[in-house]
Amino acid sequence: MFQKDLLKGKNILVTGGATGIGYAIADAASRLGANIFLMSRNEANLQKAVASLRVNGVNAGYRVANIRDSSQVKQAIDSLYSEAGDLNVLINNAAGNFLNRTENISENGFRAITETVLNGTLNCTTHLGKKWISEGRSGTVLSIVATYAWTGSAFVVPSAVAKAGVLAMTRSLAVEWGPKGIRMNAIAPGPFLTEGMASRLMPTEEMVDAVRNKNPMKRLGELDEIANLAVFLISDGSGFINGEVVTIDGGEWLMGAGQFNSLMNLGDEFWNFIDSMRGKKSQ
Repeated sequence: MFQKDLLKGKNILVTGGATGIGYAIADAASRLGANIFLMSRNEANLQKAVASLRVNGVNAGYRVANIRDSSQVKQAIDSLYSEAGDLNVLINNAAGNFLNRTENISENGFRAITETVLNGTLNCTTHLGKKWISEGRSGTVLSIVATYAWTGSAFVVPSAVAKAGVLAMTRSLAVEWGPKGIRMNAIAPGPFLTEGMASRLMPTEEMVDAVRNKNPMKRLGELDEIANLAVFLISDGSGFINGEVVTIDGGEWLMGAGQFNSLMNLGDEFWNFIDSMRGKKSQ
């Protein structure tokens, strides 16, 4: 499916695209003919990422902007839009997160996450969406959420609240903007060990091992796996997928959802006991 020039003619804006999942998606899309434009607050990372993309002959550019600030978003998108002639794909990847007991999170700490993940995503989506609508253009928006967007999760409450809002935005605008030729979808990743996740969410080898062992597939995700999914969802081949969230987590959230899934940690002795009890009841 991933043929050369699959994304030729696509001008893709990736927020938070200089590192981690965002860069993996940008790199994969660039190898399939897309023009790549990145936006984040860290210019050093942006310069490094764009230079790396251009080594392979990719048309790539960037703008420095804090997506929490709607005026910065407008200025950056308008500038890139003029440079590219159009931006027809938006990937909302920029985020922030940290582990903490909720009663210990300050108001500023809570806002730092929600204003980046929710407000920032809304700023980028609505500004670019308005341009598409005013010009009668079609477009595609792909947002990176999380499986706890619908389940919630302890110890990452600001992120859970914000990701749930992004998912609601995705499904709402899929209906409202669908008739205008604008598709809205999301990806819900499970455990992908990026530098940011390692430092903020899984800072010890013990935590990494625990997450790996909890997963039904007994491993973490590979960045090329999520990049391949993103490429499919922004390609014309997925043109009738709208308002969907695709989970890529090896079955992790299902593992936690089933009432008796924790029994997977029990050995033969337990199951032999259960078998013997069942035999007694049938007599």
